[in-house]
Amino acid sequence: MGHTLPLENSIRNFMSYHIRLCTLQDVPELEVLIPLSVRALQAGHYSAEQMARAIGPVFGVDTQLILDETYYVAEAGGRVVGCGGWSRRKTLFGGDRGKAGADVELDPELDAARIRAFFVHPDWSRRGIGSEILRRSEAAAISAGFRRMDMVATLTGELLYERFGYRVVERYEVPLVNGCSLPVVRMTKSGDEADVS
Repeated sequence: MGHTLPLENSIRNFMSYHIRLCTLQDVPELEVLIPLSVRALQAGHYSAEQMARAIGPVFGVDTQLILDETYYVAEAGGRVVGCGGWSRRKTLFGGDRGKAGADVELDPELDAARIRAFFVHPDWSRRGIGSEILRRSEAAAISAGFRRMDMVATLTGELLYERFGYRVVERYEVPLVNGCSLPVVRMTKSGDEADVS
């Protein structure tokens, strides 16, 4: 990633973003954004090898979320600077490359909705993008009849989700290739605790 020039940085500080549903036309931008976000923002918790092996199968685009219209992007200046969403399907995390078999739909009466795949451009971190997309995702999941929300969070994202009322259920490691693994945190929250204002 190149350095942001002072003038560009000054302009960026005044730019606003808006949230919209993701479309398949956004996929090429997401495929650039996700690795950039991971390598810059996850480096405090994961090694370069862990990140490299997780990009794609764990950190990647899940087109089913887009087709289901449960995935959002933050757009600023005509480019995608953040993404995230929720799912009514069984898969907890991962991109298309990490899937095996059918991704069946969940029963809102019995199952928890999934909070999925949040990534923010490093230049746009700490500007409320993840929080805004999370609120929108929770509200949509509740409107769809879900009473709980589950997620598999990275170690980097854990503090954000704790601030939103998610509690840790389990800590475990996702196996990657060549004996490498990625520590993650499974978290949950009741729909009654969601901030949908």
